[in-house]
Amino acid sequence: MMNATDAPVFDSELIARYDSSGPRYTSYPTAPHFVDSFDETALRTAIRISNEEPIPSSLSLYVHVPFCFSPCFYCGCNRIITRDIGRADAYLERLYREIELTGELFDRDRVVRQLHFGGGTPNFLDLPRMREVLHVLGSHFHLSGDAHREFGIEIDPRYVDTDYIRGLGEAGMNRMSIGIQDFDPEVQRAVNRVQSVEQVAAIMRAGRECGFGSISVDLIYGLPHQTVERFTRTLDQVIALGPDRIATYSYAHLPELFKAQRRLEREALPDAQTKLALFGRTLERLTAAGYVYIGMDHFARANDDLARAQRAGTLQRNFQGYSTHGDCDIAGLGVSAIGRVGSTYSQNARDLPTYYAALDAGHLPVVRGLQLNTDDLVRRELIGELMCHGEVDKVAFGDAHGLRFDDYFAEDLKRLAPLVADGLVCDGTDAVRVTARGRLLIRHVAMCFDAYLRSNTTSTKYSRAI
Repeated sequence: MMNATDAPVFDSELIARYDSSGPRYTSYPTAPHFVDSFDETALRTAIRISNEEPIPSSLSLYVHVPFCFSPCFYCGCNRIITRDIGRADAYLERLYREIELTGELFDRDRVVRQLHFGGGTPNFLDLPRMREVLHVLGSHFHLSGDAHREFGIEIDPRYVDTDYIRGLGEAGMNRMSIGIQDFDPEVQRAVNRVQSVEQVAAIMRAGRECGFGSISVDLIYGLPHQTVERFTRTLDQVIALGPDRIATYSYAHLPELFKAQRRLEREALPDAQTKLALFGRTLERLTAAGYVYIGMDHFARANDDLARAQRAGTLQRNFQGYSTHGDCDIAGLGVSAIGRVGSTYSQNARDLPTYYAALDAGHLPVVRGLQLNTDDLVRRELIGELMCHGEVDKVAFGDAHGLRFDDYFAEDLKRLAPLVADGLVCDGTDAVRVTARGRLLIRHVAMCFDAYLRSNTTSTKYSRAI
C-alpha cells in the first residue's frame, strides 16, 4: 500500500514512451459511456434503493455555478461569461427547485458530510446570494455540523475580498481551492488570467483566520510561454504561501472542443519535452518542500487529511478527485452536474434552456446516466484501489466478489504484462502492486482493466497522462 515513503520515480524516457491519452478515472465507467435512456425515473429508483440499505451512505453535494466574469482561455469547463450578476437569479430560482425536489427523495437522517461548490466561478455569487444557497441547502438536507465535514468552494482570487472569505467562514464553509495556474506575468496575459501573489496571499490569510482548515491551490503546466525556469519561480512562490494541498493539472489543448482555447497561440505552447520537464520540476520542488505525492496531479502536506487517508488505506476517488469522503452518495445539483448514487451515475442537462425547462415542468433535469452492471462494479472497485493505493490483494478481492482473480482478469493481465516488463507493476501470486516507477503512470495501469476501452464504443478524446 502506498504511503509517504513511496516517492515516485521520475524517468523521463519511460514516461515519454507512455505519452498517450487516457481517462482520469474520477468514475468507472467514465462519463462518455453514460446513456440517454437513464432518466429521472431511474434516478428516483436509485435513491429509493439507497435509502433502503441497512446502513445508508452519508451524502456529498456538488453544486455547479456556471457563471464567470471573464474567460480564461485554457478553460474547458461548462461556464457562461457575463458581468451581470443578476443573471444568477433566474438560475438560482431553478437550482432551489432542484434542491427541493432532490432533498425530499433522500431520508433526512442521511447526513451531508461533504459539500463542494464548483464551476464556472462559484464566487460569482455575492455573499447574500451565497448565504441564501446555503440556507436553502440546509432547509432540504441534513448538513453536518461536525469538525470532520468538508464544505469547500473553488475561488477565483480576482473577484473576492477578505470580507467575502469571512462571510463564507461564518456560513460554515471550511475548505477552499484557489485557482492560480501560474504567477508568471506573460503566461497570465496569454491565458487572460492576471492576478498577483499578494492577492492570493491575502485571501489565504483571511481563510486561515476564518476557520478554513484546508486550503488548496491549482496550477496548470503546459500553458503558453511556460519554461522550466519561469514555472520554477511560480512553484517557489506557491510553496512560500504554504497551502495544504496543491493540484498540478496538465493542460489539454483541444481547441476543436473548447472555443476559448482557440485564443491561445499554438506556437507558444511548450513542446512535449518541455512539458514533461515542467512536471519533473514540479515533482522535484514539491516533494523537496515536504509535500506528499498522493497520485495523478495531487500533492498534500504529510499531516493533511488526504495523506492521512492514504496511509490509513481509506483514500477514495470521486468526481471531485481524491477524497476522504469518497464513499458518500453524491447528489449533483445545477446545470451539467454529475451525481453518483449506489450503483448508478446521473448527469443533468448541460445547457440552461434544457435545465430550466425540466425544472419549470416539475421534473429533475437528468438527461443521461448509467446503471452499472456486476462487471462494472467489480472493475470500479479494482480501479479505485489501484488509483488510490497502488495495490490490490488478489485473494481478498476475489473472496469479496466471489471470483478467482487471475481467471476473471486473465485478458486484463495480458495487457498488463508490458507494464510488468517495464517495471511499472509487480503481478505476483498474491497481489498486483504498482511500483515507484509506475506511480506516475497509474492511469496506464488502470486502463489495462478498463473493459470499455477495449470495446472502443466512443470517439472520446482523453487528456494525456502527463
